[in-house]
Amino acid sequence: MINRPEQAYLQLCRRIVEQGQWLQNERTGIRCLTVINADLEYDVGANEFPLITTRKSFYKAAIAELLGYLRGYDSAAQFRAIGCNTWNANANENQAWLNNPHRRGEDDMGRVYGVQGRAWQKPDGNQLDQLHKVVENLRRGIDDRAEIITFYNPGEFELGCLRPCMHTHNFSLLGDTLYLTSYQRSCDVPLGLNFNQIQCFVLLALVARITGHKPGKAYHKIVNAHIYENQLPLMMQQLEREPYPSPQLSINPQIDSLQDIENWVSKDDFKVSGYQSHAPIQYPFAV
Repeated sequence: MINRPEQAYLQLCRRIVEQGQWLQNERTGIRCLTVINADLEYDVGANEFPLITTRKSFYKAAIAELLGYLRGYDSAAQFRAIGCNTWNANANENQAWLNNPHRRGEDDMGRVYGVQGRAWQKPDGNQLDQLHKVVENLRRGIDDRAEIITFYNPGEFELGCLRPCMHTHNFSLLGDTLYLTSYQRSCDVPLGLNFNQIQCFVLLALVARITGHKPGKAYHKIVNAHIYENQLPLMMQQLEREPYPSPQLSINPQIDSLQDIENWVSKDDFKVSGYQSHAPIQYPFAV
């Protein structure tokens, strides 16, 4: 069986290797091969779970991170507690953030990602819960053409350790089917993209579930897709491997509300079956 999500992923990797231009990344100081504009899509309704098989991928950490975003977490310790270590470095090893007077101490991430999604600061001093608005509208069958959750708040960049990469999620309701379009400004393709793919897929599956709709497709739009120079030899190894068939994802059927996601859902409520993979590849991470 053809693994369509991974074929598209590998096609993007090859495009970067063959057509990318070298750029010096200002934040990390590392050169990277870069292309502009990439479009991926995941058929959530058909359960083509986009889990990479040409290297072993650890999907539960990606789902745990998504759960932390949906709960509005602002501390790397909160993410660690639910099985995700991806924020340790940005919270505690990013020198610009360590020097930032707004940092509140060890593990603090500031006003990033889920904080913006659940507690956007309004000019009148009140806060806007974007996720709650979207879920409530969709639950009532309403699509006002602005069922949008955005983490991108330029007015508060200095209050967080990292600008959001995957920054906006736009839901669309057609009849009884829910779609998602997710926008990403910057993507570390070897290391980060499979996390992002999994999160787009699971976000649509969860929101469709808790609002009573069928999941359709998730459309994933990436502006700047890149491979760092120190990742390139490992990527060439990965491109030599043949993908295995797409695995399937099952979600605990007891999850049926936003309150469930907030209060008790864990990464263990998501199970993958039929997953075969090649050996892991330890890509370096650029802080």
